[in-house]
Amino acid sequence: MKIAFLGLGHMGLPMAKNLAAAGHEVRGFDVMPAAVETARTAGLAVAESGTDAATGADVVITMFQTGAQVLDAYRGEGGTTGLLGVAASGALFIDCSTIAVDEARAAHALAEAAGHRALDAPVSGGVVGAENATLAFMVGGTDEDFEAARPLLEAMGRRVVHCGGAGLGQAAKVCNNMILAVSQIAVAEAFVLGERLGLSHQALFDVASNASGQCWALTTNCPVPGPVPTSPANRDYQPGFAGALMNKDLGLAEHAISATGVDARMGMLAREIYAQYAAGEGASQDFSGIINTIRAESA
Repeated sequence: MKIAFLGLGHMGLPMAKNLAAAGHEVRGFDVMPAAVETARTAGLAVAESGTDAATGADVVITMFQTGAQVLDAYRGEGGTTGLLGVAASGALFIDCSTIAVDEARAAHALAEAAGHRALDAPVSGGVVGAENATLAFMVGGTDEDFEAARPLLEAMGRRVVHCGGAGLGQAAKVCNNMILAVSQIAVAEAFVLGERLGLSHQALFDVASNASGQCWALTTNCPVPGPVPTSPANRDYQPGFAGALMNKDLGLAEHAISATGVDARMGMLAREIYAQYAAGEGASQDFSGIINTIRAESA
């Protein structure tokens, strides 16, 4: 299958490489020249532009930072031809970015109006998941389009869930990441409290990881060095998922909360805490590094 993969950053490049390894003809592009060069060095075929990569493509996959970038790429900017105008007739557009639900639905509408098919398919699992093809995909779109995309998504991930119609993949992602943000803060606060009470990190981990406090933020992304050797805390909080990205996702949650009128006080508090973290060291550190902000404010 001829696939255009646009957005070759820390997540996109290994995803594109996994598709190529599965036997597909993949052409990639990124607006950052350094990312293009890294992709070329890694052996991925690269194009001169996004529309060049997408010309005649059966599948167009986007991995961008914002919904505005997705929509602009689909329809083109300033009179330029967009991706929708150059892909093969009836091409399948799969957006793996994390964007607002209404933006995802707008992207679906644009693709369908141009005679194409579309899915929103945000991911969870971070860079390690992208590299190891163990990502989780949350997918919104029709049953038929989901089944058409399934082999491609399974080449990049371990778990692929059809969440419903257009935009509902993004809905699942925003809800999941709100849970994650709240639980990561709670785990960090518990470890700081344990420190003040004289409890060792290992003792608290051994109890909570086998009791009702067990959660991903503890057992995989433990915010202190030692108990989970693969957690970012053991590599000076180098990001698997940066605080700035968590703040971005919580901004999407805030938008959804406002639109629906849900009384989500914990989600909004997490948004406030991560906005502060992302404005400082958290911009480039893993989101589990929020524990250092909690320590500092507890002094």
